[in-house]
Amino acid sequence: MARGPDGQGGGAGFSLADQLFNEGSIGDLAREYSVLPGFEAEVFAREVLSGFDGLGLLERLDWIATCVEKRLPAGFPAMVEALRAAMPPELDPSLRDDDFGRFIHAVPGILAVRHGVEEHRDLALELLYDATKRFSMEFYIRPFINRWPEETLARLDEWCGDENYHVRRLVSEGTRPKLPWARNITLAPDVPLRFLDRLHGDQTRYVTRSVSNHMNDLSKLMPDEVVARLSAWREAGLQEPKELTWMTKHALRTAIKRGERGALDLLGYRAGPVSAKLSIATSEVVIGEAVAFDVTLDCAEDLPVMVDYRLRFARSKGGSEKVFKLKASEVKAGKSLTLNKRHVLKGNASTFTLYPGTHGITVQVNGQDVAEGEFELVSS
Repeated sequence: MARGPDGQGGGAGFSLADQLFNEGSIGDLAREYSVLPGFEAEVFAREVLSGFDGLGLLERLDWIATCVEKRLPAGFPAMVEALRAAMPPELDPSLRDDDFGRFIHAVPGILAVRHGVEEHRDLALELLYDATKRFSMEFYIRPFINRWPEETLARLDEWCGDENYHVRRLVSEGTRPKLPWARNITLAPDVPLRFLDRLHGDQTRYVTRSVSNHMNDLSKLMPDEVVARLSAWREAGLQEPKELTWMTKHALRTAIKRGERGALDLLGYRAGPVSAKLSIATSEVVIGEAVAFDVTLDCAEDLPVMVDYRLRFARSKGGSEKVFKLKASEVKAGKSLTLNKRHVLKGNASTFTLYPGTHGITVQVNGQDVAEGEFELVSS
């Protein structure tokens, strides 16, 4: 889930919310709930679709849940029975990754939070357990963690060993300190490490990717502990070396961009006597076109290199920088390594505005700045 809760970011003039919630998807949901006595699928679908104008993705989810709720029995226990009766089949347990589910199936999570947090905690958690096998309940477990930390964490301890990998993933994803789109979590960031110590050895990439993303979040808060934990996992031997190498790189991707020495050392990118020459193809680049450059690296000894580059943008007030990946490679002693890049400077991005002026490129090798240059960005 890469786009924000406003639902923007879709192609061809359609928002992500429009793509996810349309006549077809709401019709599917209506048919699922039509198993309930007296549920009028067509009336429900019309009501849902008529209320979407002006609503972003998460707002549409709340609206769908409201339309469902008014057709369910009163009282949370009876509501839970109806929600379970209308659930679609569980997601395919034979898949290994990227099986997030459909957003239309978030309704049980929303209603669990609305009605279950205070008076029906255990029943609501059981509902989340069932629902996350259809659509990830990562957003909806967090209010229970905040309100009932000890009780909810005890439940998550059990779920770490569940046979269903969607349940196991929920433990990691739901406790992430910086989960995109989600409400803040009040746990100290090191508390869920006990879950990650178990889940890092999971045999399902969907789970290990979540663990790695969780560790990447933690790297922004407690970088030394993350490096120490990843080192300990190597020693523990619970995960296949190839998978743990992938996890380590994924977990440290932000730390690498920041040039943190401990992260680079753990991945084998030691500091070394590397020299570099940066060549920018043109002194002027038009907004909407690409800045092309190459960098040539030399070293007196064989050196694995993680090469990144930072773009320094001219802004309306001051400046800003952003780090981009270039390549992981190796410089051989006495032999130059030349890397090429074309970076398109989009003029119509919805999240970032480009301004004419002097822009800069800084090449970073194994966390060290080794070369820099400038170019002028101009209007067309």
